[in-house]
Amino acid sequence: MQKIILASQSPRRKQLLQWAEVPFDVIVADTDEHYPPSLGFEEIAIYIARNKALAVLKEYQGSMPVLAADTIVVCEGKVLGKPTDREDAIRMLSLLQGKTHEVITGVVIIHQGRELAFADKTSVAFHTMTFDQLSFYVDKYKPYDKAGAYAIQEWIGVVGIKSIRGDFYNVMGLPVSRVVNLLKDLQ
Repeated sequence: MQKIILASQSPRRKQLLQWAEVPFDVIVADTDEHYPPSLGFEEIAIYIARNKALAVLKEYQGSMPVLAADTIVVCEGKVLGKPTDREDAIRMLSLLQGKTHEVITGVVIIHQGRELAFADKTSVAFHTMTFDQLSFYVDKYKPYDKAGAYAIQEWIGVVGIKSIRGDFYNVMGLPVSRVVNLLKDLQ
């Protein structure tokens, strides 16, 4: 497979691409993660991912495809981004308790002036957990760089997730099988 540029600092996205044996280099550019309020949830994730890809393309002048992604969590019609601090993380996790929410990852691949973009959605249902359990998770795992304040592959996923419908790896931050198939199409 052709080597790509990953426009992300996410250790989870790096790990997923490594597991899929996709060769890549990482180039990251600062981007604003704000979005127009008129966008739908899937459009939000794609919009932010596109901005990441375009920011990297401004700095990178090579010929490799650029892959960018952004993940959001939507619960009861509200977007939960990355928590700002401990209290915000606990607040977000409290909102998710006993409910089903959507994890949406927007993916943008730009190669030789061509853009491929899509959003993948996975439904995740949480058990109801105690405040002490939520506090334990936040204090030990510090999920401040994670949309919705959790990572499914950590303790809270093992203990707190009741069920998922959709791509598990999408919840980790990248629907990697779909990405790999698109990358094959670019060759």
